[in-house]
Amino acid sequence: MKLIEKISSSIISAMKEKNVDELESLRAIKSALLLAQTQKGSDGNIKESDEIKILQKLVKQRKESAEIYKNQNRLELADIEIKQSKIIERFLPVQMNFEDLEKLIVEIINQTGAQGMKDMGKVMGIASVKLSGKADGKTISNIVRSKLV
Repeated sequence: MKLIEKISSSIISAMKEKNVDELESLRAIKSALLLAQTQKGSDGNIKESDEIKILQKLVKQRKESAEIYKNQNRLELADIEIKQSKIIERFLPVQMNFEDLEKLIVEIINQTGAQGMKDMGKVMGIASVKLSGKADGKTISNIVRSKLV
């Protein structure tokens, strides 16, 4: 089942259950996917990797908004954003834990023969492809930086 079909059926369930937070999150996902499908130059199909990127972007936006709301002491709005990010994360692949992620990055560094920060781009390129959807880019970058010092 394609992601947009899963989202559509989840929207129907959320409507029946009258779950407003979930409904709003699911509609945001569907909107972003439909927008990607109808973009100029698109053939109407979205690759799975692009779907993951869209979902990751939506989660990141929610988390950033929640952080801003917390800084402004608007905790009720921050809670809504956090709830929505968790709902969207359900449709992402399972994220790797930190230890496994670190091991994989060390393997990539050894394979590429990276020596220092000058080789970070090479390592990040391979790591981003291998870990697409399985880990946050910022986390990957932080680990690579710590290992290449």
